[in-house]
Amino acid sequence: MEDIGHFIGGKRVAGTSGRSQDVMQPMDGTVRGKVALASAAEVRQAVENAKAVQPEWAATNPQRRVRVLMKFLELVHKEYDSLAELLAREHGKTIPDAKGDIQRGLEVVEVCIGAPHMMKGEYTEGAGRGIDVYSMRQPLGVVAGITPFNFPAMIPLWKIAPALACGNAYVLKPSERDPSVPMRIAELFLDAGLPAGVLNVVNGDKVAVDAILDDPDIKAVGFVGSTPIAQYIYGRATASGKRAQCFGGAKNHLIVMPDADMDQTVDALIGAGYGSAGERCMAVSVAVPVGKETADRLVEKLIPRVESLKVGPSTDASADFGPLVTKEALERVKGYVDLGVKEGAKLLVDGRGFTMQGYEDGYYMGGCLFDEVTPDMRIYKEEIFGPVLSVVRANTYEEALKLPNDHEYGNGVAIFTRDGDAARDFAARVEVGMVGVNVPIPVPIAYYTFGGWKASGFGDLNQHGPDAFRFYTKTKTVTSRWPSGVKDGAEFVIPTMR
Repeated sequence: MEDIGHFIGGKRVAGTSGRSQDVMQPMDGTVRGKVALASAAEVRQAVENAKAVQPEWAATNPQRRVRVLMKFLELVHKEYDSLAELLAREHGKTIPDAKGDIQRGLEVVEVCIGAPHMMKGEYTEGAGRGIDVYSMRQPLGVVAGITPFNFPAMIPLWKIAPALACGNAYVLKPSERDPSVPMRIAELFLDAGLPAGVLNVVNGDKVAVDAILDDPDIKAVGFVGSTPIAQYIYGRATASGKRAQCFGGAKNHLIVMPDADMDQTVDALIGAGYGSAGERCMAVSVAVPVGKETADRLVEKLIPRVESLKVGPSTDASADFGPLVTKEALERVKGYVDLGVKEGAKLLVDGRGFTMQGYEDGYYMGGCLFDEVTPDMRIYKEEIFGPVLSVVRANTYEEALKLPNDHEYGNGVAIFTRDGDAARDFAARVEVGMVGVNVPIPVPIAYYTFGGWKASGFGDLNQHGPDAFRFYTKTKTVTSRWPSGVKDGAEFVIPTMR
């Protein structure tokens, strides 16, 4: 059984707080190890290490900084299989899904190799008589990230890569549920040539989170998790003068128009609704068929597909999805299914009684399918974060469009149709941050930005893409004049370009 401490100053260190937590293996319910929970003093130690080395890292030219990212990519690819297995065992997702987790993180690292171009400023010669104006992007200093359990490789890399490319030092607080992959990522960055102390990892709970939020030397914080915690972190971080980008919960709808290819739509709903046991912020949890005939056809095709989903241990590459991350998560999702039945929704497929032979202590649940869910039900309003799909019937396109527009969350949404006019109208009018047209999980590619609207996102700048370089830098603008004989005398009014 492994004891997992922290990664501070370029090496693994044991925790000193005296507090720890079990790291579980969801597929069989066994304890894999213990992870230390950092004290405020340990967080401060990581910040001090980062602060001491950040100026030299910032003074390293951008092209040399991104060479470290390039070497990191090479090293990760050599360990791809072992990293995916490690991730799957601690999280519960299947190994193929774990590889996708890693790959989507690496794609952001690849884009960050373009940092020398992204960080270029602007220049205007002759803005006034003998005056030139130019701008430059400079790193913030020490920045931090608080990342969730459901993507222990992807989301840390979404944050670490642009922050480092811009010349910042980084303190990561990953989820204490699956900390091993973030720790290994830090070691691989060191092996790739990152100076010791530029990237630090502190494992912990709310004590570590609050220490990060209150530390005066941390200039920016990024977070992904539930909406209540996103609101808390955004409020506390900004109150202490930090930049913050905080992403919360979701309730992603997929609108099914009468002309949609029904087989393609059902394939999309099965993959997007039940993949990774529904533990994705971009999972489709609500299907909205337009018209009774569309709804009846959709439900008729969904039932046998949900019933035949293959649930298996994380090491079974043929499984559609694995266990949930913890016993508490399993009981929470089952509780939502109980609630849906009590609220009057029609439970067409019930996965609550699923058990896995030989893995009876694992956190497994079969797929669940509800029909006749209405917007007043809690199973519609709240994020379930499990393998549960709800069908909400709409009579018209306008009624279907109103559902995601009126919902508290605004992370992702999709429409399936053959009608270009309907798709174009939907993309223009829907009040959601990421939109798919015949694409069920519209996670933007790495050189665009990722972020939701409404209660799904707090802060002005999104993750990865151009927004990441804006978030992790500050702009300095210089107005310059070299005298060379220009003698205007004293000026007592604000300078203008007249």
